[in-house]
Amino acid sequence: MSTSLLRPPSLLRLLGAWRAQDSAEPAYRQLAQALRMLVLDGRVGLNVRLPGERELAAALGLSRTTVAAAFDRLRDEGFLESRQGSGSVTRLPAGHVEAPQDERDFSSGGNILNWTHAALPAAPGVGRAYAHAVEALPAYLGDLGYDPLGLMVLRRAIAAHYERRGCPTSPDQIMVTNGAQQGFSLLLKWLAGPGDRVVIDHPTYHNAIQALQRAHVVPVPVGLPTQGWDIDAMEAAFRQTSPRFAYVIADFHNPTGRSMDPGTRRALVAAATRSHTPLIVDETMVAMGLDFAPPPPVAMHDPSGRQVITLGSASKIFWGGLRVGWIRADAQTVAALGRLRTTMDMASPVVEQIAVAQLVDADVGLGARADILRGRRDHLLGLIARRLPHWRVEAPAGGLSLWAELPRAEATALAALAESLGVRIAAGPRFGVGGAFERFLRLPFTLDEGQLEAGIERLVEADARLHARMPKARDSLAMALEADRLI
Repeated sequence: MSTSLLRPPSLLRLLGAWRAQDSAEPAYRQLAQALRMLVLDGRVGLNVRLPGERELAAALGLSRTTVAAAFDRLRDEGFLESRQGSGSVTRLPAGHVEAPQDERDFSSGGNILNWTHAALPAAPGVGRAYAHAVEALPAYLGDLGYDPLGLMVLRRAIAAHYERRGCPTSPDQIMVTNGAQQGFSLLLKWLAGPGDRVVIDHPTYHNAIQALQRAHVVPVPVGLPTQGWDIDAMEAAFRQTSPRFAYVIADFHNPTGRSMDPGTRRALVAAATRSHTPLIVDETMVAMGLDFAPPPPVAMHDPSGRQVITLGSASKIFWGGLRVGWIRADAQTVAALGRLRTTMDMASPVVEQIAVAQLVDADVGLGARADILRGRRDHLLGLIARRLPHWRVEAPAGGLSLWAELPRAEATALAALAESLGVRIAAGPRFGVGGAFERFLRLPFTLDEGQLEAGIERLVEADARLHARMPKARDSLAMALEADRLI
């Protein structure tokens, strides 16, 4: 496994105001807590080499003894591992990740309610699609099973799906991938390299941010306004930073749930075309409309696929276990990506591709699950309005989660306290760059109503404990340190 190096300037930006000057807590404990929260929150990935003790001490203006004591504490807790000649590498303690059965089973007996996953169980029909795929499999066994572009039956089904949505598409514009995440990784490797810039809407999907950072590509965040998207700011970022591409979630955006209107889609493509900026549009949430169907795809404004490259996935609409995604682009790009893919893996599993082809052809969408999700969304909104009325939350038109705004920048501290009370939540900085969105939490409404009530009950308790013990003027890092003491 390769190890990436986090240099002192980058780590200092992530740490922010890590030290509470009025705290009686020793500096080494404050530093250890701040670094621990960065790892737990995903802002510093696993297998990342931290700066050396002497180098970090100079950057922070501390003694080397203080930094060494912080690193020793993190090693003892299992968050760092020291290797001869390789420095200190981030880890998670053994047993820190719960078994899958604990993720959905909360009780007072100690299990954690994992409220971080915005995903659904398998849709009706997935089992039948697998059965059909197994029956159809013998027709494919005479072939090698290696097709980096994907089975033609699935590429035709996906192309027909775009046709139904008003975007003419041929099968040679489609490449099948092992999920949208692999598709993004392929595009990232093809379009950008270390030191290049990529424009993103902000906040955005946390795994996309991590993929950029692992590739040492610089994300250029363009903030989302109160409503919609700021296309003027996007175009300014295109002109001023010369990005290798822009990455946008236009349909039921993760984490905010908003949907880009048709006029904005047209303006975005026009701005990208004027600046010759390739536009990667993530459509993994496109089928998650609850209040209305999504507008026609962004690619409709560039049917050739030369300017607009689209990512799709079967995971959100059908099942996460179906690791099948796709890229829609022009035929030359698809061919180039197919050649690149053979350096990473050879092809997607045949049975899964046959199953997804049947599901895409059926075009059933959310179906009855839309009513279930609307009910859970509205139930969660009602719980927050009654139990946490000082939080600000708008009802998203689609997607799988709420983007809750807190009165103060304390999301990381609240997440730390909440976990000690039996519920794991995703703090806003997971979805931003440089520690942004400390005033936000992402709360999926994919759990059943009883679990949503249990989660809110513990958030209410965490919120009360957090504010009962600290003055309002304390900043978020001081709150996180206090939360650690309470835990």
